[in-house]
Amino acid sequence: MTKRMPVLFMGHGSPMNAIKNNEFSRSWIAVGKDLPPPKAILCISAHWETKGTQVTAMQTPRTIYDFYGFPPELYALKYPAPGSPELASRVRNLVEADEIAPDLTWGLDHGTWSVLMRLFPKADVPVLQLSLDVTKNAQAHYDLGRQLRPLRDEGVLIVGS
Repeated sequence: MTKRMPVLFMGHGSPMNAIKNNEFSRSWIAVGKDLPPPKAILCISAHWETKGTQVTAMQTPRTIYDFYGFPPELYALKYPAPGSPELASRVRNLVEADEIAPDLTWGLDHGTWSVLMRLFPKADVPVLQLSLDVTKNAQAHYDLGRQLRPLRDEGVLIVGS
């Protein structure tokens, strides 16, 4: 029996938190040590807004550098976590009211990888991103979250960033 995974909101702040030793990065490391090991992670990043909801569905998501003007060492970071087309299918099947489209191009933006590289530095847990639908209101997003709740009992850590 799988233990119910928590839902986390991690305010990711500056991309520099990925390389700096500060109160944010240290707290993310501590949280990662206290979490039960997830089977997968579904991250909703504030940096992926779409018309219609989408979920990454590729086997190997790319690391996206969706920022400019930072030191070169930040752009050299990679977070090579695997994806999970199977979990993407499960996410799509859980949602009843609206269709969730599979995405094969996006990847993991810094709202996801800058936090996860501190929580799970080995990048050995499958990671998916779910987009925010700009055409929907807060209630619709809340309802979507309620439909995704069963994933927690399947070992999936849900992270808002």
